[in-house]
Parts: sequence; structure tokens; C-alpha cells
Amino acid sequence: MHPQVRWILRCQFVVTLAAAILAGLAAGLDAAVSAVLGGGIAMASAFAYAWRALRPSGKTAADARKAFNAQVAGEAYKFAVSLLLFALVFKTYAQLAALPLFLAYAATIVVYWMALLRQQ
Repeated sequence: MHPQVRWILRCQFVVTLAAAILAGLAAGLDAAVSAVLGGGIAMASAFAYAWRALRPSGKTAADARKAFNAQVAGEAYKFAVSLLLFALVFKTYAQLAALPLFLAYAATIVVYWMALLRQQ
């Protein structure tokens, strides 16, 4: 796995853990679990994107059209995984606290923007 992807996933894990601790302290166990689920959805979608978009494609990796198509496919995978996991969580977790779920998801997604600012 690319070092930048590992860094993003590691940071997303830390943000998820922090969100779960804060939600747990503020609103209890169900809020903490909801925050973990929200962060987990963001992490799973990030992994799906990286897995699809950054797959090596041999000698044609420099081909701009193939690189663009890989990025588009990665975004489609990310969207599909997010949608599927949100549906699964809403269907199966009766004690869901929606605010911690979405706040943790959003905070974890912000890690992408931080990655753009990160210097090598």
C-alpha cells in the first residue's frame, strides 16, 4: 500500500478514536459506537477508493486516460461502499445516534483535505 494511503488511514483511525471518546463522554456508549461506525464508514470508503484507483496497471500506468478512468472508478467504489455501509448501519443498529455518526464521518473525511496540505 502506498505510504500516503497508510498515512491517511492512520490519521482517519486517530480521528475516529478521538470522536468516539468525545461522543462517549458527552452522550454515552451508543454515541461512542455511532461515532466509531461513522469513522469506520469513512475509513472503509477510503480504502475502497485507494484499492481501486491506485491499482498498478503495468506499463500503461502513465496513460492519462487510464489514470483518469481509475480515479473515476475509485470514486464510484468509494460512493458505493459509503452508501452500502450507511444503509447497513441504519438498518441494523437500533440505538444509533445520528449526530455523532455524521460528525465522526465528516471529521474523518477532512483527513483527505489534510493530506493535500501534507509535505513529503
